[in-house]
Amino acid sequence: MSAKDLEHEGGTPEESWIAIEPVPREADPAHPVDLPTFRESQSDGIILRRQRQRPEGGGGLKNVSFPSSRFLNLSRDFEFAGWGSFSKIKLAADDHAIAEEKLSSARRAKLLGQGTASALAGNDVLGGVFYTLPAVLAVSGVYSPIALFASTLTPFLWRPMMEELASALPISGAPYSYMINVTRKSLAIVGAALLLLDFTASSVVSAATAATYLAGEVALPFPTFVAAAVILGIFALVSLSGLKESARLAFVVLAFHCATMLALGVLAAAHWAKIGNTQLRQNWVQGQAPSASEVARQLFYGFCLGMLGLTGIECTPSYIGRIQPGRFPLVLRNLHLPVIVLDTVMITLVLATVPLTTLLGGADVLSTLAEVSAGQWMRRWVVADAIVVLSGGVLIGMLGVCELFKKLAHDRIVPQMFLKALSLTDGPYVPLLAFIVCNVVMYASAGGRLAVVSNMFSLVWLTVMALFPVALLLLRFNRGRLPRANKTPLSVIMLSLVATAAVFAGNVIIDPSTAGYFAAYFIGVMSVFVASLSFSSKVTLFRLNLTQIFHLLHMILYVRENEETSCIKIVHFCDEEDGIPSELEANAKILDEAFPEITIDLIIVQESFVPTNVSSSAHRLRIPTTLMFMSCPGPRAPYPVAKFGTRIISL
Repeated sequence: MSAKDLEHEGGTPEESWIAIEPVPREADPAHPVDLPTFRESQSDGIILRRQRQRPEGGGGLKNVSFPSSRFLNLSRDFEFAGWGSFSKIKLAADDHAIAEEKLSSARRAKLLGQGTASALAGNDVLGGVFYTLPAVLAVSGVYSPIALFASTLTPFLWRPMMEELASALPISGAPYSYMINVTRKSLAIVGAALLLLDFTASSVVSAATAATYLAGEVALPFPTFVAAAVILGIFALVSLSGLKESARLAFVVLAFHCATMLALGVLAAAHWAKIGNTQLRQNWVQGQAPSASEVARQLFYGFCLGMLGLTGIECTPSYIGRIQPGRFPLVLRNLHLPVIVLDTVMITLVLATVPLTTLLGGADVLSTLAEVSAGQWMRRWVVADAIVVLSGGVLIGMLGVCELFKKLAHDRIVPQMFLKALSLTDGPYVPLLAFIVCNVVMYASAGGRLAVVSNMFSLVWLTVMALFPVALLLLRFNRGRLPRANKTPLSVIMLSLVATAAVFAGNVIIDPSTAGYFAAYFIGVMSVFVASLSFSSKVTLFRLNLTQIFHLLHMILYVRENEETSCIKIVHFCDEEDGIPSELEANAKILDEAFPEITIDLIIVQESFVPTNVSSSAHRLRIPTTLMFMSCPGPRAPYPVAKFGTRIISL
């Protein structure tokens, strides 16, 4: 290139370029030439730099002469960020004090034991018996016990996957929090939208079913949907009292439900023993299918709808960060095994004591069983239990959505106002208000028809359950080094995906209109999330074990594609001065030059990499830990990833 060409590019050759004598291709054996070290090459000019455009200490505009601007009539200044800087910091005493206070406050927080943690989701899981049994009976008839028993066995596929994910990433807000740590942010937002739909549909179905039971027993002075709205409002106030108090109330409600079901089971079994098998034989003869293919069809449809009785189990990972360590597998066990017994026993007692014509006529199955077995007083008891436990099912949806919105706000997907909470109880009132609006919109758009929301709910729930095997596969592929307690066989993961697809198709075949409602609600929620993404510049902080430039490049590309930011800080923790990698500063400058639209700073923190110092750095740099990204820790890492509160974005 000539001097004239160099001047045309924006400077004199003396200012812009460093001339380097080429290294001979064939060295003289008598005079061997040693290749320069990295430090020597850096100082001798082997790496070409536009040094004159980089102000000392950073700052200034990262402007260049090429390429030409895409906006011919505008200044190109807005297309280029400032130059990055290099600095070393030593954390001050007040930084350590504030960080230690935050961590101590987290350690002092009262965590849920297996009883209270099980109760939160237990009201939804075990309360599902009130709307699952009628749905299965309508399509499977006398084959309902077989179909329902088979469907309640399916969590044996999901439990090991959920346990593995929870041991690797014990972070509240799952499965969204799993997806955000193992894949792109766009796919994680899809998971968040599905999870929000699941929580919303669960609460609407629970509240509307409870209101329907109430309207069936007493004459209400207002429409049923008003009663459902009142139930939602009451439990929104309960949720504002805090997680611990809500869990205690949920435990009381679940205990009442278990006592009711036990009493009903004993009385129905006694009535069966009294009348013998006459009613069971009549129902069997009347309800037999005319062909083997019809039997298979009824069993398959019953299996598909029977999985509705498991709704609620997907909510437990959403508050896993509030559960005592090591208790999550016990929580899953406490939810799964009782529902197998409850659903199978109750459907058998119903067919043994109640005429099939009555059951298929749209009667409230369990209240009819109570009346037949013990009289009107037992019917009232069961109806009261249905109203109470189904209302309690609203609670898990509200608590789950609060944890979800908290994670979304930290990740800048929804506005920061969703982090606002009451000073007295720490109850998140903004997420609850938004959730009530979502409930009202869903119920109103369905015309107040419970059947529409219930059928759509089944598709949402199945899609959410599919997130667990997908997240586990992505974790193994993208974050394989992440330590975890157990490992699920690949065959189990693939079988769960096949089962999900088959049941999803079966529900669509039963009622094709549900697919339309599902698509409409999903697109609506996704549109809101995309519209609410913050477009202000954010500062992102990396913590890196690996300092090779290709690792840094991949991480910066992740941030550029998934975050709206114009500033990235690469932070390296180092105890000793000579422990700083020699190539780190040069690599940071190369990357700073390679991304004109992003300012890339390098900060050396003269401390060890422990959770306390990460929190101290967050205070010193005024960057929340949720905007700190790190590489995946290995199996010998001294601290679990949940202790840091950062996001994992690389292997």
